Amino acid sequence: MDRSRSTALFETAQTLFPGGVSSPVRAFKSVYGPPLFIQRGAGPWIWDADDHRFLDFCASWGPLIHGHAHPDVLQAIMATAANGTSFGTPTRCENALGSLILNHHRYLERLRFVSSGTEAVMSALRLARGATGRNKIVKFEGCYHGHTDSLLVRAGSGLATMGVSTSAGIPEAFAAQTLVLDLDDEAAFERLAQEQGHDIAAVIIEPIPANNGLLLQRPEYLQSLRQTCDRHGILLIFDEVISGFRIGFEGASGYYGIQPDLITMGKVIGGGLPVGAYGGRRDLMEMVAPMGNVYQAGTLSGNPVAMAAGCAQLYRCLQPGFYESQAARTETFCQNIENVIAAKGWPVQVVRMGSIFWLAFADPEPIRRASAIRPESMEPFKRLHKALLDRGVYLGPSGYEVAFISSVHTAAILEEGAALLVAALEEVF
Repeated sequence: MDRSRSTALFETAQTLFPGGVSSPVRAFKSVYGPPLFIQRGAGPWIWDADDHRFLDFCASWGPLIHGHAHPDVLQAIMATAANGTSFGTPTRCENALGSLILNHHRYLERLRFVSSGTEAVMSALRLARGATGRNKIVKFEGCYHGHTDSLLVRAGSGLATMGVSTSAGIPEAFAAQTLVLDLDDEAAFERLAQEQGHDIAAVIIEPIPANNGLLLQRPEYLQSLRQTCDRHGILLIFDEVISGFRIGFEGASGYYGIQPDLITMGKVIGGGLPVGAYGGRRDLMEMVAPMGNVYQAGTLSGNPVAMAAGCAQLYRCLQPGFYESQAARTETFCQNIENVIAAKGWPVQVVRMGSIFWLAFADPEPIRRASAIRPESMEPFKRLHKALLDRGVYLGPSGYEVAFISSVHTAAILEEGAALLVAALEEVF
């Protein structure tokens, strides 16, 4: 495949940005070749700077639940932007999106818009500490919550260790306030809560971990977290930046019927524009300034153009049968691939939930912890990624990343996509 224009653009970008990119995974370090520079998208398709067309399963890492350049979203963006792009004041668009979300989500009583998922998590953690007067946060290995200082940590040995930073520039004192546990271990969290619960403000978890593989958790495990938090006065935060409005309008909390104290959101709610939000119980949210003494602010929070795009996108998600159709088409797509995998005896899993799927080069046992993902499995993914690009299919450039199906991936397009994916797997094996 000719990538000469993308290559030239990347060479220029490397003189402008660290590594030539504005976010690390875009650099294609885990796969072959220079990164593709995308110049346009329409529906389920994207085109790169060299005019190659790709069937897109990345969807800008999840936000584009109705595909690229959806007419309703574009119309909302252009009509709103024509009146101005930012005011730093409340707007009707902000009220509209807030009402749309709160009126259709039983576990949200109040929310606050911010500009990214990372900012939403940072704000929710500050609120949890302010509400409880406690210092420590518990997170889980394999769950990613943005590049907030205190959460860029991972576990050491033993039941739970004080965090060890995975990034330079984070003081040890910050990382030390984060305790890290393995997923899928009820007893470990119960013991930790008994030992240190008096100083644990919150537990934060992706209820559907989808930043380091798709690590589907047992409902009983998630329910046990809720029960243990209740016993020890610990707040439970669901990070639904990926799963929110993707699994269903109420995300994983609605799917499992578990009420967290706070929920962080992003991606889908912005229609492809930068946005985030956090919300939950009214008594907690009213501790946020200007009502309370937990400070959080943002010049572009509630930006009217992003709010209008979010309204247009989420309105379509509320149409009857939308999520059922998404899940059914995803299931058929994955099953078509699995049928060939089973017949060939290839060591590949197609893990899925809702309209999210993940290809794992692994034996069929469920993968619930990050430690169960074999590093050597990234090598066949690297070959698969190239084979797919050669066939006009785009996945995110990392074997740890999940993929997404949008409403414009029709049954016919998905049938074609499954055949292309199977052909790429044939080449890998």
